[in-house]
Amino acid sequence: MTYDVAIIGGGIVGLATAYNLTQRRPGLKLCVLEKEPTLAHHQTGHNSGVLHSGIYYKPGSLKAVNCRAGKKAMEQFCAEHNIPFKLCGKVIVATAEKELPKMNDIFERGQANGVNCRKITGEECKEVEPHANAIAAIHVPEAGIVDYKQACEKMAELMSAHGHDIKTNAKVTDASRGSDGVWTLQTASGEVHTNLVVNCAGLQCDRVTKLTGMKPTAQIVPFRGEYFELKPEAHHLCKTLIYPVPDPAFPFLGVHFTSMIHGGVECGPNAVLALGRECYGKFQVNFPDLFESLTYSGFLKMAAKHWKMGLGEMWRSYNKSAFVKALQRLMPEIEAKHLEPCPSGIRAQALKPDGTLVDDFIVDEAEGVVNVNNAPSPAATASLNIGKLITDTLEPRLPAEAVSIAPNAA
Repeated sequence: MTYDVAIIGGGIVGLATAYNLTQRRPGLKLCVLEKEPTLAHHQTGHNSGVLHSGIYYKPGSLKAVNCRAGKKAMEQFCAEHNIPFKLCGKVIVATAEKELPKMNDIFERGQANGVNCRKITGEECKEVEPHANAIAAIHVPEAGIVDYKQACEKMAELMSAHGHDIKTNAKVTDASRGSDGVWTLQTASGEVHTNLVVNCAGLQCDRVTKLTGMKPTAQIVPFRGEYFELKPEAHHLCKTLIYPVPDPAFPFLGVHFTSMIHGGVECGPNAVLALGRECYGKFQVNFPDLFESLTYSGFLKMAAKHWKMGLGEMWRSYNKSAFVKALQRLMPEIEAKHLEPCPSGIRAQALKPDGTLVDDFIVDEAEGVVNVNNAPSPAATASLNIGKLITDTLEPRLPAEAVSIAPNAA
């Protein structure tokens, strides 16, 4: 069989793209190729489950536009398919006077992006989160929580029910395009032939881009985010989501508190260089990956510029009391005895050769292929709209017999 479209990557962006394509063109021959034995195995499966409002992102950016539209689409999808989600709200708290200008900048971005948000006093913040430390805050009632892995499972179920193929244990090791325009993808489970390729490989996206003959505009450098979970006796300390005012120089939001859709509260993450793209353990190492990161000019330049920040993150990684101290800025009542470790996540951060941390999504298009080369947070929230945009891009190249239906099916 020659597929119309093959999607590399079975995380939420890949599955949301497949869902959009099959909703709009149900007659397509489509497959999803996932290298792991299960779907949503990496970034999606380690996601903290926040439905982001879009308040942080530069107005007009791909992150801002896709987050706003994607959030509405995700809420609609979850409501339609009985996937639990909750618009619990969040507060972004300023703990010192020097943070107020940055807080005001974030509020202005939220207003420009159409986010339902308002500035509140420290006393008003206590009404939302009684244990948060705030001299002022932004209240974002439309922020929420969801189980993205469950959303992925439903998308896969809907695809399979309509005859589309999902292949696990199918790592793509090579790609070539024939004179007839048909791609041959070498995978761990055999050859796959397809007219169009969509690369949604997340942590491996730049490597897959190279397989398709393109040069990625940035290299993925993995950052591990370590989390703790509040013990049950401390759950009352956080009702919704509590975030600090972030440093706009970095695409990380700082340690924060996250209520989970299935109960419990996570706190974190820090952001340290992962010792491999899929090395979730603190002492787990993939030496080729680590060598690639440490010898990349972009990483070296970023590290030279921000070494103090990096040392602070590493110190918090190896010193629990330092991690607790960072949390106490937001919640003074937190103590080490309230925390127990929980699984880490890894962020696929695109980094340019000049050391610039890429702060927006990157979608590169070439003949017969679309490469998603940077899709960090809020990609899970935005996934259904990212999938819609990729579908729009592919539409002119899809076969006429795959009859089109409503373009806003997602």
